[in-house]
Amino acid sequence: MFKNVISKRAVLYPLLMLSAMWFGFFLQMHGFFGSCFGAIIPLVPEGLLGIITSPLLHGNTEHIIGNSIPIAALMFLLFQFYPLVANKVFFIGWIATGLLVWILPPIDIMTGEYMYTCTIGASGVVYVLAFFLFFSGVFKWNTKLLTISLLVVLYYGSLVWGMLPEELFYNMQEPSKISWQAHLSGAVVGSIIAFAFKNIGEKKKKFIWEFPNYYSEKDDKLWQEYRENHPEDFLELPYKKRDDIWDHLDELRKK
Repeated sequence: MFKNVISKRAVLYPLLMLSAMWFGFFLQMHGFFGSCFGAIIPLVPEGLLGIITSPLLHGNTEHIIGNSIPIAALMFLLFQFYPLVANKVFFIGWIATGLLVWILPPIDIMTGEYMYTCTIGASGVVYVLAFFLFFSGVFKWNTKLLTISLLVVLYYGSLVWGMLPEELFYNMQEPSKISWQAHLSGAVVGSIIAFAFKNIGEKKKKFIWEFPNYYSEKDDKLWQEYRENHPEDFLELPYKKRDDIWDHLDELRKK
């Protein structure tokens, strides 16, 4: 029974992603990704590689642990409740977010100065998944999927603050190392994908009684036949037998 409830993909794919992230971090710790190699460097050709590799790289242990937990939880929800589009959402979100980060000019919002930045980490993908899961449930307006939306808001609602520069909230001596551009890009991409896929997969179930005039006694042939064949059951009710067209043939001819 457990196997029928939990999708294998919902367990396997998050584990594969976590394995790739920790393997990438292991390589970093052994000097395979030194300096900004493998990171997204906005508007620099060498930074295009980071669109593929940056979600697998992290600055320190705290950074990768902080991304591992939401990646595991949100990927599980994605592949469990959106199996038809899960692969497309994940990979399109990954590439589109990285490309958007690369296109955005790295301008210091406080000084307006151009900065040479190297962006790594899976937080952009986290935002893609969180915003897709939230808005997809809203767009589909399905009870079960709306529950997932509320669950995402409950546990990850604070992510919305990560889309704003940290400098707006704190007096900092140096620019923040947290990429609000990656967070904002992921949120935008996730929301757009949710809208694009709103008609694919499970939708709101509409029961027959939700339709206006879903039942008409005149359209119920079995009921009408029963009334005609058992008039004794309706003696206390006003009853009119169905007209026979042949009885009105002369009237129809006159018309």
